[in-house]
Amino acid sequence: MKKTILSLIALLGMGTAHADEGMWTLYNLPPQVYEIMQNEGFTMPYNDLYYGENALKNAVVNFSGYCSGVVVSPDGLVFTNHHCGFEAIRSHSTVEHDYMLNGFYAKTYAEELPNKDMFVSFMIDQRDITDQLEGLGLSTKSEFDLEIMLDSLTNAMTDSVKRIDKTYHVSIDPFYEGNRYYATTYQDFTDLRLVFTIPKSMGKFGGETDNWMWPRQTCDFSVFRIYADPKTNGPAEYSEDNVPYHPKRWAQVSMQGYNDRDFAMTIGYPGSTERYLSSYGIKQMRDCENSVRAQVRGVKQEIMIKHMRASEAVRIKYDSKYAQSSNYWKNSIGMNKCIDSIGIINQKAAFEQKIRQWQDSTGFLKYKLDFDKMANLYAKNAEPVRSFYYLYESLMSTSELVKRSLQLYRGMEVLGPEDKPNKQYHLFKDNSDEWDEALEKEVLAAMLKTYAENVTENRLPAFYKTIAAKYGNNYTAYVNDLYKKSMIMKKDKKLYFNKKAYKKDMGVQMGIDLYDVLVDLRQEMAESLTDIAEQEKNLCAAVLRMEQDMPHYSDANFTMRLSYGQVGEYLLNGQPSGYYTTAESIVEKMDKANRIIDYEAEPIMRELLSAKDFGPYTDKRTGKMQLCFLTNNDITGGNSGSPMFNGKGELIGLAFDGNWDSLSSDIFFDKQLARCIGVDIRFVLFMMDKWGHADRLLREINAK
Repeated sequence: MKKTILSLIALLGMGTAHADEGMWTLYNLPPQVYEIMQNEGFTMPYNDLYYGENALKNAVVNFSGYCSGVVVSPDGLVFTNHHCGFEAIRSHSTVEHDYMLNGFYAKTYAEELPNKDMFVSFMIDQRDITDQLEGLGLSTKSEFDLEIMLDSLTNAMTDSVKRIDKTYHVSIDPFYEGNRYYATTYQDFTDLRLVFTIPKSMGKFGGETDNWMWPRQTCDFSVFRIYADPKTNGPAEYSEDNVPYHPKRWAQVSMQGYNDRDFAMTIGYPGSTERYLSSYGIKQMRDCENSVRAQVRGVKQEIMIKHMRASEAVRIKYDSKYAQSSNYWKNSIGMNKCIDSIGIINQKAAFEQKIRQWQDSTGFLKYKLDFDKMANLYAKNAEPVRSFYYLYESLMSTSELVKRSLQLYRGMEVLGPEDKPNKQYHLFKDNSDEWDEALEKEVLAAMLKTYAENVTENRLPAFYKTIAAKYGNNYTAYVNDLYKKSMIMKKDKKLYFNKKAYKKDMGVQMGIDLYDVLVDLRQEMAESLTDIAEQEKNLCAAVLRMEQDMPHYSDANFTMRLSYGQVGEYLLNGQPSGYYTTAESIVEKMDKANRIIDYEAEPIMRELLSAKDFGPYTDKRTGKMQLCFLTNNDITGGNSGSPMFNGKGELIGLAFDGNWDSLSSDIFFDKQLARCIGVDIRFVLFMMDKWGHADRLLREINAK
């Protein structure tokens, strides 16, 4: 979720195994790890995790490239989080039919709603191809030549697997900081339909107040269905003739619950961790990335929420955008707090000193891994990286106007006669239903001011001179003129780019000026980024060699991973946190809705959760209806929607969050504090039953 400039150099990392720490690839799960899993209560045979059609991995999906999900029925029903399906829910919502506000249940197949640009992906196979790449000169390739080689091999391997199944494709990804490469075969299904969602009041209960916090009562789930070609049961573009997909494997939903210290396992697609990042890299992350993101998004979101609360139409347009922005705004604040409170930078520096001593005694990577050089490289790059993040957060991802101005600069489709350049033009589609002018103008004015106040003068795009000279640094006046005068904001306006008016257009010029600054920053950073990446890769290689007797996992890179652990509480502010929440606790929060808007819910929800008897959804041991629970599974962004399994491989919940006390876990896993928060699958089924009356879906799921 958060790679931006670091993705340019694949600043991935990896970590050392400590008890329940680890995001493990399934095809080569170390036997030592499997033995620990068995000792903690896992009863499935080793091969049933990955090998064969009945492997548990075959029930887990990559959900649209940003979340995880699990197939729960023989007719292709998929569970994921509510916040993972949020954009699909929003896109189908109108003021008249607001599925975010009121929820949605398709009572028949015909009522299930198709979704543009969504998919689920099944992992078919994975293997290590590092030796093959070494035979092609991997270690001698420049970054540019390596990219060409990987693209060529990816195409060749995809052609090969298509001879087995024409719907397969291959992805090659770096692992262990680029010291290893794995090839993964996938099958994508693009006809994915919305089947069920509860109202946002429950799917996002607690909102930003409770985000990353414990205790939680959020019923964070939504339900989709995979559709397939009626003849082949394989992937197919959307068609009314498609039929529900019949998967090789689906997860058995369990009503048996869990006890303290019970085995728990997640399988999903964690997005990005930097567990092996150097102390210098962590410092840069804290000071140049997280701090900037927290500051800028805080300003932006205050304006957004003001407009959203004033208009239902505006809220529908921006609900998803606001949620995406605020999630990692709060994450950045929490991560920096943890970095400092735990003393992670000093701990990492001490570990690096240990590596230096080992390196001196062994000579491993002598002259290649140079900590002093690494320190100098990061110091040189600090200012341009910080300026980049201010540019990205403030101006590169701010408004529809900026988006269009950048789109023009990058190149758009040319319309008009090829033989008449003066008649050629660009044309933006009318997407006025996706943005609000008043909100966008206020945000852009605030972002222009924020950027100017936090970077040096040489980082200001040229249009800032116009703002100063013509508008007296009145950013609101400048933005008002932009929207009034620029052709790029005019509905159905043809932009004839060989005309004088185009070249003088304020919005067009904004895109040009922004890219000028971006290019300068990239050139400055490029001088160090490649060398930094090489040093981080060598650091990873040193740890792998120094700790070669220990099993190691690669950092998350949005490939399928397994994490294991136990259900259990932790010490929260010096007191036991408890490991589950109950129906009574959500009603207590609902009673505070007059003071905390995030605790508002429809009267029917309070009525349902105030029941004296929750029937089959009651936990047999506690006599309570349990809502959310804690495990110490190792997760990160991308794991949202990951199935949480018991020791038998049965579904007991869906992972949806981590806890505030361990938000630094992307770079440091604290086994005492790190927790995964999941929604109890019985809470999910209760809401489908008592609120949604989704009898046909409950029969299909057939929970045991």
